[in-house]
Amino acid sequence: MTYCVGVKLEEGLILASDSRTHAGVDNYAKFCKMTVFERAGDRVLVLLSSGGLAGTQAVINVLRQRAAGESPHLWSVGSMFDVANLVSDAMRDIERRDAPYLESGGLKFNASFILGGQIAGEDMRLFRIYAEGNFIEAGTDTSFLQTGEAKYGKPILDLGVSSNATLDDATKCVLVSFDSTMLSNLSVGMPIDLLCYARDSLQVSMQRRFEHGDAYFETLKQQWIAGTRRVFHELPPLQW
Repeated sequence: MTYCVGVKLEEGLILASDSRTHAGVDNYAKFCKMTVFERAGDRVLVLLSSGGLAGTQAVINVLRQRAAGESPHLWSVGSMFDVANLVSDAMRDIERRDAPYLESGGLKFNASFILGGQIAGEDMRLFRIYAEGNFIEAGTDTSFLQTGEAKYGKPILDLGVSSNATLDDATKCVLVSFDSTMLSNLSVGMPIDLLCYARDSLQVSMQRRFEHGDAYFETLKQQWIAGTRRVFHELPPLQW
């Protein structure tokens, strides 16, 4: 399993993903689920992947191969909507190729993505692309999108993230949502890959990986716990 989050704010975008494959015997096998396509001054495209690792890696590799060939491809299209369609096309091509063999083993093609970024000449955009290839886009009323093991971190994002939140504050909420998810589900785990993108910068300047035991992450977690306890302590007692 996995957990991926994309947030669209007035200030910019936040994209984060965990690195665990599943909670089985090889749960120490780590794979980065964040892929960045960047051409400074022109475009920043970030993909977060969830689902079967073989399927998601195949889709990423198809996109890379096609980017070196004839247009349209990731470097040639003029809108994020076009990029979302390119990702969908690659997903469907891989599914058509692999589905019969997967089904013979009782499996299904399972790959989904969060796509965020900006191309020069248009605003930032954020999409959630489903395994079937269709997708939805984040807006003012829906400022974040999740994929994978989403339910444990969603309440924190619901409470703390809105489109007018600062990048710094929203990033802290995203990290706390990862902590909540990892506490509740062993299939999500460190390291966490985090990227923050400033609106109209058209380059990646804020990217970080949080390994197990990271000092900042541990401090944030403890401060969140202490703050919650303090609020409860300061509330008047229940009246019985």
